[in-house]
Amino acid sequence: PRHKCGNQKSCPQNYFAFKIISGAANVVGPSICFEDLVLMSSVKNNIGRGLNIALVNGTTGKLLKTDSFDMYSG
Repeated sequence: PRHKCGNQKSCPQNYFAFKIISGAANVVGPSICFEDLVLMSSVKNNIGRGLNIALVNGTTGKLLKTDSFDMYSG
């Protein structure tokens, strides 16, 4: 069976499914999947160099904001 975000097993009821994949230099960009919806990825063109953050409401699961913080340039 297929599970949300491509995880190996389903989450218990009342839990959110998520998957965070780290990038590999300039070759592969990071991605964040939440409840089977890709929030950030190179395909969506909303990732940046450094830390990529997706702020999600912990009660509703609604995406509030995405951003990236460039740790190299300060």
